[in-house]
This record gives sequence, structure tokens and C-alpha cells, in this order.
Amino acid sequence: MASSCCTPVPVIAISLGLLLLASISSVLSESMGNNTFRPRKELLKSRRMRALLKRLNKPSAKTIQSPDGDIIDCVPSHLQPAFDHPRLKGLKPMDPPERPRGHRFTDPLVDESFQLWRISGESCPDGTIPVRRTNEEDVLRATSVKKFGRKLAARLRRDSESSSHEHAVGYVVGDQYYGAKASLNVWAPSVTSPTEFSLSQIWVISGSFGHDLNTIEAGWQVSPQLYGDNAPRFFTYWTTDAYQTTGCYNLLCSGFIQTNNRIAIGAAISPTSTYNGGQFDISLLVWKDPNHGNWWLEFGSGLLVGYWPSFLFSHLAEHASMVQFGGEIVNTQPSGSHTSTQMGSGHFAHEGFGKASYFRNVQVVDWDNSLIPVQNLRVLADHPDCYDVQGGSNSVWGNYFYYGGPGRNVRCP
Repeated sequence: MASSCCTPVPVIAISLGLLLLASISSVLSESMGNNTFRPRKELLKSRRMRALLKRLNKPSAKTIQSPDGDIIDCVPSHLQPAFDHPRLKGLKPMDPPERPRGHRFTDPLVDESFQLWRISGESCPDGTIPVRRTNEEDVLRATSVKKFGRKLAARLRRDSESSSHEHAVGYVVGDQYYGAKASLNVWAPSVTSPTEFSLSQIWVISGSFGHDLNTIEAGWQVSPQLYGDNAPRFFTYWTTDAYQTTGCYNLLCSGFIQTNNRIAIGAAISPTSTYNGGQFDISLLVWKDPNHGNWWLEFGSGLLVGYWPSFLFSHLAEHASMVQFGGEIVNTQPSGSHTSTQMGSGHFAHEGFGKASYFRNVQVVDWDNSLIPVQNLRVLADHPDCYDVQGGSNSVWGNYFYYGGPGRNVRCP
């Protein structure tokens, strides 16, 4: 009996031991699988990053070190990233187009020293363009290598109620527009989170606010994720499918063709406006070349920056149906409350000149390639307790508006 009573014990022990060994084996196998998978994933990411950096950082004729740490490469014009596009390979930048009638042309040389990298007086040689060098740290700050240089799917004014993107803008809609022009003052707003941004810009828009939205955008922005600091920077953007898969900032994909050797898109702007002090503003003009259909960008009073080829777009290959001016921020609701990221100066519109941000001399280009004052400029703020806008007109500034705000405050929790 003793023998028979004792036989189940080792059987149970053996069974438990086998189960334990199987469990350990499973854990080890899973661990080894993960360890194998992770290096493969990291290796693939590293390869993609190296390929991206090689594609963006072209051979340069000269390198300039900016006081803020940026490296500016003087890249031969025909080697810039835009000419990687299959429809542009082997081509060169086009000659400047006819400017819109009513455009007041002055000496563009006064506009050339608005960026930090030009403080020393250096510029890129003729036949080259200045390109801000992209490094690994820039790419690693993005959510992925694939999404580097692109906006997250942003909704414009009409859909912003359900979006983290908030606006305070002036806009015109209901006609055919062939360009837009305005002067806007530059600030250095505080941005709360690295994944947020604050910008002021012109939007040239066509298509619906669905997946076929076309936009051309230019202005200044503070974007820690994109640039690694909190400096306001001159930027451009474009998309043909509502920011889904097409388009990018600056020269970070095949798109915008730069023709200027003295302006670096993506480089820091200096000086900036100060509260109750000196105001520094920039003028931007975007217009459609009536002969070739390309959309050109001019800075200041005659300094051509470059152009977006018409074939990049669907609806904008014809004309714009809406033009928008103003500010935009991203609100990620840190700590569950509204962000404290500032728009513009960080002060509300009612504070006026020297304190609030502004757009002045707001104009559009009509079908006849003429610059005309905006008719029926409408203003709208998504969340006026956080950021607001107030419009007006006078004989000096033409159509204008003040806009901006601090974000989180007692009325904007």
C-alpha cells in the first residue's frame, strides 16, 4: 500500500517540471524572437534614414556655418531635391515670369539680410541655392522616417472643430483666385510641446476639404520637432491630397523648385518683433504664372524665391477657390488641458499695434494677373477665448487684421 500510495507523487512532479520547462522554453523563444526582430527593425529604419539623408543632402559647392548651428550647403540648382522628380529629371529652373500688375517693385537687396545665416555677409555662388542641411537628429524627432518633413493630417478652417489644429484667420472665398499677397509681422511665440507648432502664413487653397484638398502655403513657423529649436523660420508647404501622402515642408521632397541663392528656406529669421517695441514684418506674394501655370513665391519687394510646378496639383493646376491668411497652432492638450502654445505674439487682437500680431495690405491676384485689394475679407477664430482675430481697413494698411493669443488662460481652460 505504501508503494502504491506513493507512485503519483513523482508523476505529478515530472508533469509540473515538464510544464515549467515548456513555459521557460516558450519565454526564451519569444525573447529570442523579439531580440531578433528588434535589430531587424532598427536596421531597416537606419537604412531608410541613410537613404533619406543621401537624397536630401546633395553635393555642395560651398558650406556656410550659421550662428545658430545650422549648416547651409550651396547646392547646384539642377541638383536640388525637386529635380529628383521623374518629370523634372534633366531639367533646369525656369526663367522668372511676369509679375502681377499693380505690384510695387523696389530694390530687393534690402530684403536679403533677414536670416541668421546671412549675418556674416556670406551667400551662395551664382548657379547654386542655399539648402539647410538635414541631420540624423532632425529625422529622429519625427514620428517616423516616412513622415519626416510632412504635416500630420491637418484640417483647415472648415473642419477644425474636430481637429487639434486651431486657427485665427482672415479669408476670402467664392471667386477664382490666382494668387495672394500680404505683409505679416514676425514673432517668436512660445511652443509648449515639441510635437506642437505655431505658425503664421498664407494659404492658397482649392478642392474640397476632403481627400482632394490642394494647398500652397508660405510664412514663418516655430516647430521644435522639425527644426530642433524655438526660432521662427521661413517656410513653405504644399499638398494635393489634404496632407495624406503628398507634399512636404521646404525642400524636403521633390516639389518646390528654388531659384534664389540668397534665401535659405527653413532657416531662422532675425530680427523679430518685440512686445511694445520694434516691429519686423515680411511681405510674401504667391501667384500663378499666366504663361506656364506654375505658382511662384516672392519674398519682400521683388526677391523671387522659386516656384511650385503646376503638374504637382490637380485643382490648383487651374486656380484657387479660397485664400486664407493668419495663424495656426497645434493643441495636443498636455496634461489634459488646453495648450499654452502662443499664436503670433501671444496676445489677443484687441491689444493692437506693437502688441498683437497682424497681416496688412491683404491682396489677391485676379484672372487678369492684377493685384487687387481683398473684397469682403472675413475673419474667423476657431476658439476665440484662446486665440482671436479682429479685422479693419484704412488708407495706409489697406485691408488688415490683428490676431493671436496666449492659448490656455482663465477663459480657455
